[in-house]
Amino acid sequence: MVNRKELNPESSPRAAFGALVRSSREERGWTQDELADATEYSSTHISAIETSRKPPTLRFSRSIDRALGTGDQFERKFREVKQGVLLEGFPEYLGYEARAAEIRVFEIGIIPGLLQTQEYARVLTANAVQRGAISPEQASERVRILAERQDALIRQRPPMVFVTMDESCIRRPIGGHEVMEGQLEHLAEFARMPNTMLQIAPFEIGERRTLDRPVNLLTLSDRSMIYYAESQAQGHLEREGSDVIGMLTAYHQLQAEALSQAASVALINQLRKGSP
Repeated sequence: MVNRKELNPESSPRAAFGALVRSSREERGWTQDELADATEYSSTHISAIETSRKPPTLRFSRSIDRALGTGDQFERKFREVKQGVLLEGFPEYLGYEARAAEIRVFEIGIIPGLLQTQEYARVLTANAVQRGAISPEQASERVRILAERQDALIRQRPPMVFVTMDESCIRRPIGGHEVMEGQLEHLAEFARMPNTMLQIAPFEIGERRTLDRPVNLLTLSDRSMIYYAESQAQGHLEREGSDVIGMLTAYHQLQAEALSQAASVALINQLRKGSP
């Protein structure tokens, strides 16, 4: 293909939006001219959006949604670009997560987003609003996006979901007794699902904990793998390569050190009863 510009979706939210337009268009098997015929925009304009030379608009996003039959996906992506709801790199990760065959998650300190109750998530976002880190509108959008991610766990062909949490996740009180009681009960319910595996990495494994930051690993339907991790200010997405394989190895080693699912649920239930 002549003059095809390679995209870097991780460089900015605008670039992630453009990459999603291109990937969605190509999945349909359309050229830029064919997408232009289905919208009120020119192929030149579509090319400029895909390569992030022009910012998307709400009108453009809705037009793409109508043309591709994607509901309000691009409208929501536009609002993410406009409001800066998510870290760079994460919008692209969400696109992969929604169609992954297997999801592996490790978290420290807080319950992973995929397993958070609405009440737990609202406490976290309300605190971020109070600190001035995000606006109330952004907080509502984060909670809504979280609910959409969780819907993927109960789709017709749900992914296999492996979640390993540091013990600090279930011992750190968030939002008071009622919020934590509901959250811990939800974890126990999650562990009973046929497509899930929940394990707690207890404090006593000490230096044998192989991961020192939150990690998300995806296996796609073609068996390719994606690794996503975050710093305080930015997300990082990695496809295939030795880094991904090394992270998967570390995840498996951590699972071997963690409690079994039965023992993990037993610990969660002990906390619910107020036992140490």
